[in-house]
Amino acid sequence: MTQARLSVTLPDGTWIKDVSTDHPEATFRVLAAMPGESAGFGLVRITGDDLASVLEAMGDHEVLTSVDPLEGSDDRVLVQFETTRPLLLFSARESGVPIELPMDIRDGEASMEVTASRDRLSMLGEQLDAFGLPFEVELVRERVDSERLLTDRQRELLVEAVERGYYDTPRECSVTELAEAIGCAKSTCSETLHRAEERVIKQFVGDLPDAEPEPELDVGR
Repeated sequence: MTQARLSVTLPDGTWIKDVSTDHPEATFRVLAAMPGESAGFGLVRITGDDLASVLEAMGDHEVLTSVDPLEGSDDRVLVQFETTRPLLLFSARESGVPIELPMDIRDGEASMEVTASRDRLSMLGEQLDAFGLPFEVELVRERVDSERLLTDRQRELLVEAVERGYYDTPRECSVTELAEAIGCAKSTCSETLHRAEERVIKQFVGDLPDAEPEPELDVGR
């Protein structure tokens, strides 16, 4: 499976583009969203300084058929809404790629994360284009199954090492004590632990933003 992070420019006429660009200091975090046949329903948490103005703009927008503030404070409010133009949701539905939530939107730009096969991600790119949603691919990486990253023995040993304080500062458990706890020779324990650490650390470094880039994702353009 492939993970991708996209920055999507929302089109004029969608409520969240219009309202967020008029209030660029506000952040819209979509917590839940569901497309219907011709509408979309969602739950969004809005943070900012002038929430009364934001809610007024939402209430006046022509594509929002329902705006219900549920709870809030001076700088944040939780709103349930219904819209007739949920273009991101329609794009996800047509491509069969679910959008991972929460999703943050600020000043007309949505930061969207998805996980799917490369073929499905290409279909998502085609659907975003079809709905007039320009986007940039910020990150692409292969999702690693933790069950396949380590052997059963390596995983068991790492868990035991963490639970016994081997990685604490100061260290609560030595290699000798760890080997005795799992019933193996010290040299075997040390070698197995080193190999497990090597795999985990290399995977972690490979996921860093400045690490060697993954091959470019074909998103249907």
